[in-house]
Amino acid sequence: MSFLKFSHALILTLASTLPLTSHAALDKNEREIVKQVDKNIPQALKEIEQAVNINSGSLNIEGVKKVGALTSEQLKAIGFKVEWLDGSAFNRAGHVLATHESKNPDAIKILMIGHLDTVFAKNDNFTTYKQLDAYTASGPGVADMKGGNTIIITALKSLQALNFLENVSIKVLLTGDEESSGRPLSLSKQAIVDAAIWADVALGYENGDNNIKTAMAARRGYTGWTLNVTANAAHSSQIFSESVGYGAIYEASRILNDFREQLATQPNLTFNPGLIVGGTNADYDSANSSATAFGKSNVIAQTVHVAGDLRALSPKQVESAKRVMLQIVAKNLDGSKAELIFEDGYPPMALTDGNKKLLELYSDASHDLGFNKIVAANPRNAGAADISFAANHVDMALDGLGLMGSGAHTKNETADLTSLDKNIKKTALLIYRLGKL
Repeated sequence: MSFLKFSHALILTLASTLPLTSHAALDKNEREIVKQVDKNIPQALKEIEQAVNINSGSLNIEGVKKVGALTSEQLKAIGFKVEWLDGSAFNRAGHVLATHESKNPDAIKILMIGHLDTVFAKNDNFTTYKQLDAYTASGPGVADMKGGNTIIITALKSLQALNFLENVSIKVLLTGDEESSGRPLSLSKQAIVDAAIWADVALGYENGDNNIKTAMAARRGYTGWTLNVTANAAHSSQIFSESVGYGAIYEASRILNDFREQLATQPNLTFNPGLIVGGTNADYDSANSSATAFGKSNVIAQTVHVAGDLRALSPKQVESAKRVMLQIVAKNLDGSKAELIFEDGYPPMALTDGNKKLLELYSDASHDLGFNKIVAANPRNAGAADISFAANHVDMALDGLGLMGSGAHTKNETADLTSLDKNIKKTALLIYRLGKL
């Protein structure tokens, strides 16, 4: 099936699945929005394919800039003022910032957040966009989140074509380092904070828990940690002796197991040791998430490094977990020493009354379009996202509004194309209604 034929077939199929009364709750303008989105779906599919076919891993500066240039042209075409925010100060490509200012000084201000980068390295065996069937496509970043960027742009394009952006001011921020944040975070996330201070509402287009019946009204924060352990090196026959002790690997094992025993039952709290390396010599390269080691079975390990993350739903929960973890680390086995280092991370996005209200408005838009009601997703079912840097500066925030899919961060990533039409329409209708508040 040709691309164009597929696009039209998809539109017709999706339309046929809606109940006859699906648009009964929409006014005349809102029905025009639906029609305009339908017209724009074929181009939206094409733009997803174009973006996916650019390798834009976070550390692939050239690739991220190429996706940035592509989205910049799309946003300029609908009348937005577009800037490229250089990221060399935090060792990343940079961000796209696009602005539409209403002539009404009292217009609601909306921040829409996406990202240009993927998790895939520059030298990966890169795969391109592929149509698997009428409703599914695959490719690196197709759902996370090049499809989400397209939802943002197509919704705005549809509203602009009808002159329905007059009552809203909008900033679109597409970051270049969401998957691997530049450092320091105070620089790499400054654009998000600045835009959020300006805005009243923040909308994030990550794919959340990949359930079209939910949205992220709250997100857990993320904090990275590194555990470094040193111990006495000696012949293995001397392990557990008073003069030598237990070695670095036993000490690291004790610490990790105590983390699990003391903290694993806390609601919404997780902590994952994602990399461990140990031996006589062990080197951990945090910048590239890689490690090398040398050791022998008959030599007591002298060094261990563990890299992990900590996720929680509130700053209080983060600080409490840190205290417990530090107390555990301090109780060293004989002959060993350990240190636990926490790094700056993503703040939690709390479930606020404003977020609940925005979720209600989004759910109403979905219902009025003839789709399902939408409820708050379980924060345990999704990772951290850039919207967390905005959430504390706006009245209302909501995330997980992007393209649904599966297999994010893997070679098997797919997108559910039936969600494209739906989520563009929901976004467009939400923005239109926010402009009328």
